[in-house]
Amino acid sequence: MSVTIRRLDERSRTAWDRFVDETPAATFFHRTGWADAVERAFGHAPHYIFAERDGAITGVLPLIRVKTRLFGDTLISNAFCVYGGVAAVDAGSAAALVQEAEAMRERLGVHAVELRDRDPAPPGSQGEGWIERPDLYVTFRKPIDADNDKNMKAIPRKQRAMVRKAISLGLTSVVGTDTSVLFPVYAESVRNLGTPVFSRRWFDVLMQVFGRDADVVTIMNKETPVASVLNFYFRDEVLPYYGGGTSEARACAANDLMYWEVMRRAADRGYRMFDFGRSKLGTGAFAFKHNWGFPDFKLHYRFKLAPGQGIPEHNPANPKYRLFIEAWKKLPLPVANRIGPFIVRGLG
Repeated sequence: MSVTIRRLDERSRTAWDRFVDETPAATFFHRTGWADAVERAFGHAPHYIFAERDGAITGVLPLIRVKTRLFGDTLISNAFCVYGGVAAVDAGSAAALVQEAEAMRERLGVHAVELRDRDPAPPGSQGEGWIERPDLYVTFRKPIDADNDKNMKAIPRKQRAMVRKAISLGLTSVVGTDTSVLFPVYAESVRNLGTPVFSRRWFDVLMQVFGRDADVVTIMNKETPVASVLNFYFRDEVLPYYGGGTSEARACAANDLMYWEVMRRAADRGYRMFDFGRSKLGTGAFAFKHNWGFPDFKLHYRFKLAPGQGIPEHNPANPKYRLFIEAWKKLPLPVANRIGPFIVRGLG
């Protein structure tokens, strides 16, 4: 039976999200809510397409066009996400979606299509002329147990000692949905890393869109928030996604306690997979996640480029951003918070 490619509309949203919930290849970032959040916060246009056979969805591809003067014009699956790409139940549906993405690139005149596949593309669905990014990103995922004593013992000894240090210092955790505590902690953290910060509005929109499937866990040193993270929940997974700590967090092991508290609370609620997210090879974040005993898995990001275009390299590992990063670290926080959102909306 032939495959038909259709554009997501209001009538197909429920069927799309049901397909995502039921399809192992799909992720939290394939949900239709992500398109709503990006369009509301950044103004970028979604181009979500799905494959259909005999009235039933057999594959989805969430694409968002990120177009700015500073960083060019790219169709990304999915923008501001670590995962995306095609989620399909068969190679024919996946191939049809890839072909439509190629055609869309030509129709729109964009510089590139980027598919952020978590897993290798199924045989027969890769498409011709696609270029996979050389090794740069990996993800960290690991099952967790219903018994938190077992989860604690599964953490390697040195890392477990850091969690216990924070507990012994009297640090506590709180959970909620208010981003007013998260934002200043996160903003300071990314400024210290030399990275532009998102706007506070982005975090508010995410909480509004995903409701019960998101929360904020914050570590308190007495009355002072020292680490905070926004988490997503999908099927049996918890995904701590936007997190960071203040300058005093390292001394009191607040970041260590923060991720333990996310894990502990998620396990108590019945979640059984902890997705520690994407890191660049050779970075401090990469080493930190390994210290927790998490294995790393290569991410399979691939590109279809317009003639004469190269793979976009909008990441801190690009040497041309080195001076920018060092200068950004020195900006006063109010200045960084005011300028950052205008820059980061184009990074996708």
